[in-house]
Amino acid sequence: MCGRVSRNLLDYKCPSCGKPLDIKLNLPFEKGKIVKKERSLWRYKKYFPYVKNADVITLGEGWTPLVKFSDNIYFKLENLNPTGSFKDRGSATLISALYSRISKINGYVCEDSSGNAGASIAAYSARAALKARIYVPETVSGPKYRQICFFGADVVKVSGSRSRVAEEAQKSECGKCYVGHILHPLFRDGIRSLAYEIAEQFDWHVPECVFLPVSAGTLLLGVIEGFKHMVDSDVIASMPRIVACQTRQVSPLFHRLKGLQYMPPREVSSVADALVSTNPPLLELMFEKLQSAEGDAVMVEEKEIIDAFRELAVKGFFVEPSSAVAYAGCKKQLENEKLLKHEKTVVILTGNGLKSEPKLN
Repeated sequence: MCGRVSRNLLDYKCPSCGKPLDIKLNLPFEKGKIVKKERSLWRYKKYFPYVKNADVITLGEGWTPLVKFSDNIYFKLENLNPTGSFKDRGSATLISALYSRISKINGYVCEDSSGNAGASIAAYSARAALKARIYVPETVSGPKYRQICFFGADVVKVSGSRSRVAEEAQKSECGKCYVGHILHPLFRDGIRSLAYEIAEQFDWHVPECVFLPVSAGTLLLGVIEGFKHMVDSDVIASMPRIVACQTRQVSPLFHRLKGLQYMPPREVSSVADALVSTNPPLLELMFEKLQSAEGDAVMVEEKEIIDAFRELAVKGFFVEPSSAVAYAGCKKQLENEKLLKHEKTVVILTGNGLKSEPKLN
């Protein structure tokens, strides 16, 4: 990154070098500034200063339950967000920050997504009375596709790789305001709120480990930034160990972290159909941030994902197979003794099971 500062909130890449932009927050986290009566991510409104109070667009996202699953394993139920995934955190901050600007130029929101982010952006655009156009792969999950359509967005199906979908969405058109969740810093910045919630729900004594599924990296980067903000502000004593969980088919971060060569498949056919980024544009940033946070990565097999999905379901947690990847990673590290049974652990369950149609053969 070249270090140039952009003050245009509509920018998603540096006007000078073309690299992804980042948010620099220059105020410490203070527990006393939390709006306790607000039961959503906006209890942390002070730490999203680019959103004016009058501009908040909300569907009640955030402040999701933290449920004890076993002796030292807890689930953070992000599948209970308004559109059924953690993506609502990013959509809420992004649309809240931008909708008045987009409205003034009579523009429309444009996004590319494998499903969940598209549904989320479509919902928050509808809430803000903005027109939205969502580009999706031809292989998009039926329930996610229908969800996007019902929110009133225009949907464009694109053949080819996930990268091709992004290329089509980024083509310049009159009135188009590209807010792609992977590249736009305001989206992944909203994910910081998830780390704040975990810390607060543990009474500021954070767990030793946090397991989360990783594809494009917005969840990983947001969670790391949130915990780092609290460490730098002396609110929590240390970072939890962040473990990035990936499938064998889609595991570029795992391979990068372990110093191994990654050979992506010609076509992703994993049951974890929300994890499709074989060549994520933020890979180097993910690697740097995860390494700096002294985190880890684990790769799981298809059978391990399916077994984890079934186990969660019969115990009352109906999530997408892509969410089950995090629990599969947790189980694998327990078996390999990379995670110790006495270590307090949070597994982030990212998406609702009703959003997918898994083939569990």
